[in-house]
Amino acid sequence: MFIEINEVNKQYSDKENRPVDVLKDINLSVEKGQFVSILGPSGCGKSTLLSIVAGLTKTTSGHIQIDGKTITKPGKDRGMVFQQAALFPWLTVMENVTFPLKKEMKKKDAEEAALKYLQKVQLGKYISHYPHELSGGMQQRVAIARALAMNPETLLMDEPFGALDEQTRSRLHGQLETIWTETKKTILFVTHSISESIKLSDRIIVMGTKPGTILQDIMVDIPRPREEHKKEMLEIEEHIMKYLKKEIDKVVSEELQYANSH
Repeated sequence: MFIEINEVNKQYSDKENRPVDVLKDINLSVEKGQFVSILGPSGCGKSTLLSIVAGLTKTTSGHIQIDGKTITKPGKDRGMVFQQAALFPWLTVMENVTFPLKKEMKKKDAEEAALKYLQKVQLGKYISHYPHELSGGMQQRVAIARALAMNPETLLMDEPFGALDEQTRSRLHGQLETIWTETKKTILFVTHSISESIKLSDRIIVMGTKPGTILQDIMVDIPRPREEHKKEMLEIEEHIMKYLKKEIDKVVSEELQYANSH
């Protein structure tokens, strides 16, 4: 297996300094080139898990290996795309994408790599624009191009389309699918959208909350493009919804209890 997540636990301390389990006994193996979505309600620890794979957050116990190497810190082998594009407002599109490449290659080579991926996300004409001149969807495409230009083996995406409108999101789904097909990157994709996970993934990891655990590991054996297979997609959606309904009810119940006690 390419990514091995073994017995990962993560605890934080609450206001009274009591340990709170965010992730408990997470075990997950991912093959090279797989597109895997991590799906679950808010607070289930899916973003924390992605952050641990990125090397940005430490586990309380357990470990993660990628291609046989144990992960202890961020590395060039993993590219990260966040929910917000996190672009430098004072740099152009080209400068934003080449920024992390400067230490690795000559300016000309960095610009060639940047242009290649900006063209893949259909922003080749916007290299001289600044972030404030772009829509939210375009900014997110710049962030994806920046991550891909570093040529990581694994792309980690934390709800990258969560803040976008439905039409923009749908268009970016198509672009991401094309990029994934062409580059054969391994993708871990965090989302709370069931339909998004079914549309994009080979496999969906459904997480429960309080503590964050893996409830289901679902293979999506539907031919692409998947819009043509609405019936099969709906069946998987209903199956996942049954599991998630219990988890969402649990979150709502706890929030009501907290509100009533304060």
